[in-house]
Amino acid sequence: MRLNRWPDLEALALLVTVSELGGVGRAARQHGISQPSASSRLRTLERRLGVQVLQRLPVGSRLTAEGQMVVDWARDVLGAADALMAGVTAMRRERGAALPVAASMTVAEYLVPGWLIGLRPIEPDVTVGLQVVNSARVAELVLGGEAELGFVEGPSLPVGLASRLVGRDRLVVVVAPGHPWARRRTPLRPRELAATPLIVREPGSGTRITFETVMERYGPLAEPLLELGSNSAVKVALASGAGPAVLSELAVGDELADGRLLAVPPEGVDLQRRLRAVWIEGRRLDGPARSLLTLATRSGAARRATGS
Repeated sequence: MRLNRWPDLEALALLVTVSELGGVGRAARQHGISQPSASSRLRTLERRLGVQVLQRLPVGSRLTAEGQMVVDWARDVLGAADALMAGVTAMRRERGAALPVAASMTVAEYLVPGWLIGLRPIEPDVTVGLQVVNSARVAELVLGGEAELGFVEGPSLPVGLASRLVGRDRLVVVVAPGHPWARRRTPLRPRELAATPLIVREPGSGTRITFETVMERYGPLAEPLLELGSNSAVKVALASGAGPAVLSELAVGDELADGRLLAVPPEGVDLQRRLRAVWIEGRRLDGPARSLLTLATRSGAARRATGS
């Protein structure tokens, strides 16, 4: 097929309107273009088709016999084109009706809402089905096809997932103002931290996996004081004075700023971590999933640039 020989659909639609309204000027107004522009399009159509579709008269133009035949065929072509676009639109809306996403709890609570607000004007027909779980479960959902795109906090990824950096975060050791560590005058040594029972997130949490991966080099880790399934639950336990905890800086930023919690940085321990988007390795993301990934990546780059 030689696509360059196909007529312009807009010119065909213009010709059909000429036949219906009885003149190029009227058709031009109907299509929101000038009469000279309409005449030019129709002359181009004639050259493309190789037949004269209009007879130019001193008082206007009228369809030739060949032009009338072209109009009859054009109606079928334009109807098929309308059906094509309606089908594609319906297919796009069906695909975009639900974008299944899974996100670790910290990312879901503190970053995803902003990304979804940014996604709305780009993909107005999309509805994001967000599952908020820990990082290990996010990987399972993506690998199992239950989520098209995931966001995780852990230091490593299972085989079969592709990833992209969308941000950086830092874990902080925090205590309530009344805890003895809040008044300490000596640095918190890594071995002391490793040997201290802490309030921690549940197994499979990216926060916990990152912390344990970093700290295992300093000796055996103490059994947790409490294991809790959300950042909010950990903060409630912290506020009661139950003990020290390890949480994302994103999760405790407000509490640190107003003094409700205090950070106790362990000496010489790097608790930074990377936040990543994940999807099935080898699969090309497109449509709403690609738009969301682009937003998350740009947002992460902006946060790194400002140091926030």
